[in-house]
Amino acid sequence: MTMLDKRMSAADMVAQLSDGMTIGIGGWGPRRKPMALVREILRSGLKDLTIVAYGGADVGMLCAAGKVKKLVFAFVSLDAIPLEPWFRKAREAGQIEVLELDEGMFQWGLKAAAFGLPFLPTRVGLGTDLAELGGLKTVQSPYADGETLIAMPALNLDAAILHVNRSDWRGNVHLFGADVYYDEWFAKAASKTFVSCEELVDRMEDHYPEQAQANVFERCFVTGVVEIAGGAHPSSMPPHYGPDMRAFKTYADAAREPGNWPEVSDRFVGASEAEYLAGIGGKEAVMQTPLAIY
Repeated sequence: MTMLDKRMSAADMVAQLSDGMTIGIGGWGPRRKPMALVREILRSGLKDLTIVAYGGADVGMLCAAGKVKKLVFAFVSLDAIPLEPWFRKAREAGQIEVLELDEGMFQWGLKAAAFGLPFLPTRVGLGTDLAELGGLKTVQSPYADGETLIAMPALNLDAAILHVNRSDWRGNVHLFGADVYYDEWFAKAASKTFVSCEELVDRMEDHYPEQAQANVFERCFVTGVVEIAGGAHPSSMPPHYGPDMRAFKTYADAAREPGNWPEVSDRFVGASEAEYLAGIGGKEAVMQTPLAIY
């Protein structure tokens, strides 16, 4: 049986995306974001996107560049910089539509999509304004309890982009670190999932059978893989490197008035990934960024 070789370039991945798509971005705030793939989107002509994310600089940059029509989010933060500055500018200016959700509601929406369901019932969000502001409906339990619950609609994704520690050419991935967040649900909620990785290997089971538990979702959910060491920078990628808070501070400072993205974007995107990495001291500099202690 011939196994499908899923290796492709970042440019090939972005070429499979189109205007108006709903794109999920894995990771969590300033942690393990697929920033190299986000930068490739920023170099493209894509527009009118609906972005679904536990957001960080990925969301801020896409908003600043005018790529986002609608944002579905639970937060957009850089941790030590609590509110992502470029996202804040876009939202305060009314440049984007938003659906703001509690973190649990967001997860439930991804799981509903992954299960092929129109919604999942949840108590999360009851007693808040999130349901009303988001136009969410309620359902009543058909059982004796008769409980009223929020019907969290499925967050169906046209595509998801993720950054993982390791993958083989068939799309078997390894995710390490204390928390893998909800990347598996992004992958399962999407029609296509594109993965960048720190390390691309041959057959995972031949080389790392003792780490099979790190394969948190099946390769059938992966459309394409590309090796991009340092591809999460400036976000963290444990255990390889931590968040580059110096880079985040420079990025946040650039958002201060007048905060004109076209005038500063070259510093944070670059004409190519090689140019971007060269501008920050290369892969070696990324790998030397100390891990954060939370």
